[in-house]
Amino acid sequence: MSATTSILLIAGSPSQPSRSAALLAAVSQRLALKSRLVVEQLDIRELPASALLLADWEHPALVAALRQVTQARAIVVATPVYKAAYSGLLKVFLDLLPQTALKDKTVLPLATGGSPHHMLALDYALRPVLQSLSARHILPGVYATDAQLPRSPAGTYEPCPDIASRLDEAVATLLAEGFRMPVAAGFAPVPFSQVRCSV
Repeated sequence: MSATTSILLIAGSPSQPSRSAALLAAVSQRLALKSRLVVEQLDIRELPASALLLADWEHPALVAALRQVTQARAIVVATPVYKAAYSGLLKVFLDLLPQTALKDKTVLPLATGGSPHHMLALDYALRPVLQSLSARHILPGVYATDAQLPRSPAGTYEPCPDIASRLDEAVATLLAEGFRMPVAAGFAPVPFSQVRCSV
């Protein structure tokens, strides 16, 4: 584990492969292309279930996981939506975090669900919890339906063009807000001497 983690990707799905993990992977790919920041991933499903459920603070796996959260400057958290709420696995982990675990951190939430009707789970279920953990800035989340993350012939889930574009914007915002990295301009600057206007 690195001494200081710049960005921590938290996977909150109990299954693998999953569509929410595919969103997280897409973000990871974009971060690798756009920056040289240290990026680590925490798969909650790989933590010992008994340690999670019994809040065994001294278990080495939980100690390491909590340290990853502490060291990160920015967090990307991905979860499936079940019954209009984020996953129970993610809830158990978030419940273990100290009240100021996300202080001074920028957080990008990602979620997937069966239909657009579950989109509000990001704002009404997950966002309040992230706020209660003292997150400095919670960015607008990216929500994708099952249809927007179809399974490829290789068996992986691939974001449709609309979701891919929104992920591009989300990563650019994360880098700008969390690390003061400039957002790539959509066009080259135009010298004032070349500006023409009519009245």
